[in-house]
Amino acid sequence: MSVVKLPNGRWRAKLKSGRVDVASKAFDTRREAVAWLARERAALAGGVDPRAGRERVRALVIRWLQIRRTTVAGKTYRSDQDLLRLMPTSMLALQASAVSGREVARSFEALLASGLAEGSVRRYRASLSSFFGWCVREKMIATNPVTGVPVPRQSHVVDELDPFTEPMLEDAHAAWSEASPQLADILLVLAWTGLRWGEARAMRVEDVMQVPTPGLMVRRSQPEGQALKATKGRASRRVPLANRVLPIVLGLAAGKASSDLLLTTASGAQLHRTAVVRSVKWAETSRGRRVHDLRHTAACLWLARGVDPGTVQAWMGHESIATTNRYLHFMGTGADLAGLERLNIDPGGTRGARQETSGGWER
Repeated sequence: MSVVKLPNGRWRAKLKSGRVDVASKAFDTRREAVAWLARERAALAGGVDPRAGRERVRALVIRWLQIRRTTVAGKTYRSDQDLLRLMPTSMLALQASAVSGREVARSFEALLASGLAEGSVRRYRASLSSFFGWCVREKMIATNPVTGVPVPRQSHVVDELDPFTEPMLEDAHAAWSEASPQLADILLVLAWTGLRWGEARAMRVEDVMQVPTPGLMVRRSQPEGQALKATKGRASRRVPLANRVLPIVLGLAAGKASSDLLLTTASGAQLHRTAVVRSVKWAETSRGRRVHDLRHTAACLWLARGVDPGTVQAWMGHESIATTNRYLHFMGTGADLAGLERLNIDPGGTRGARQETSGGWER
């Protein structure tokens, strides 16, 4: 028989392929043994060899990383390498076929409890899922244990946006210009185009477009310390050049070859964040903001001037409109403004008076 009762009262299920013993396992109840046998038979019929799943997870991760080294982007590979550091020792010591959703969930909970950010745990989950997906493709296990196991949501306060208002941006630009006029202009361009820092570093003169409308083609990115690569969304996009920054961009492109970098220092060198923020005295002039807040500033400037969210999504390169909607929540919608106008109605009057703002966002 395939399921037999042992002298100690437990039940042993034995999987065979023809006359060859493939695998066996003991269980506390007959029902568990029968269920395991049914799953293993189905896996064997589908081409999965249970014997392959007996290899330890640590050894398989090492083999998988050797393959990933040449098949994924460098940034992805570096995230994958963290598996050996982040996976619990108990999971690394298990056979691949023995890892279940329970072990996966416990690993997420342990990492969050250790203080690792939720975003980092999500990246760990992505790498873990890729690893076990490879195991499935290699017929070592029947199913991916990470599928269906989400990362628990943390109840921490989400970082708020902190864009410049237009008057604040002009004041900051004037302060930056005192230290370095060219770098000040480049930072202003970032605030009106929404370029990521890596995209700005890789922008070339040939990416400046004037037909049918002035704009920049964002085709590539080069984060500091990394090689040239595709943009974050792996797709090119076009961003507009408003009249405020069009003369600046044309001036930066003047006298350069089409393959030259567009946004450079006064000496023609590629931008480096540390040197730029030091040169313009960013810590003293930004009022606690980050350079990345220049990108947030662009989205808010566009929305404040009536550009529809779908267009802003395309210009920003957001994969989801939900990301763009964060800026709407920050600024307030037309319904918010209408509601505020009603709140400000003079009890003796018939019309509301819009409250004046000082350097704030206006729709």
